[in-house]
Amino acid sequence: MSAERVFVGLGANLGDAQTTLAAALQELAGLRDTRLVAVSSFYRSAPVQAQGPDFVNAVAELATTLEPPALLQALQEIEQIHGRERPYHHAPRTLDLDLLLYGQRVVHEAGLTLPHPRLHERAFVLQPLRELAPELVMPGLGTVAAWAACATGQPIEKLSAE
Repeated sequence: MSAERVFVGLGANLGDAQTTLAAALQELAGLRDTRLVAVSSFYRSAPVQAQGPDFVNAVAELATTLEPPALLQALQEIEQIHGRERPYHHAPRTLDLDLLLYGQRVVHEAGLTLPHPRLHERAFVLQPLRELAPELVMPGLGTVAAWAACATGQPIEKLSAE
């Protein structure tokens, strides 16, 4: 089986978010049957439909032969390593890993929807995704670049590299 091109959104707004994202990227790179291909810059954005401090977000591109449910489970295990709790919907979080796109697959299963159902509405996903793959066509949605142009009203700040 050939590896699929996959995009994962990373976010955190509790604790040292940048350090947490950097550690999570190392853990993504260590997943079995998976290679970390590229990582966007880190971005700061206000919570959307959530509470708490500003988020630090990024997007990682992976190549994997893991099937979507297995990859989602691995992402949730990484969240747990970093103390992710889900006391209520949209709670502040130490780490959030969202499976955004898995090749051109469209999936509607309990606990898994691909493409991620709100990725085309959120600048904190679209800007880093556009940085990695501006030409990308999201199944059923169109291009990342077109949707990113529509999300310009959402404040987002590219953080400088450290």
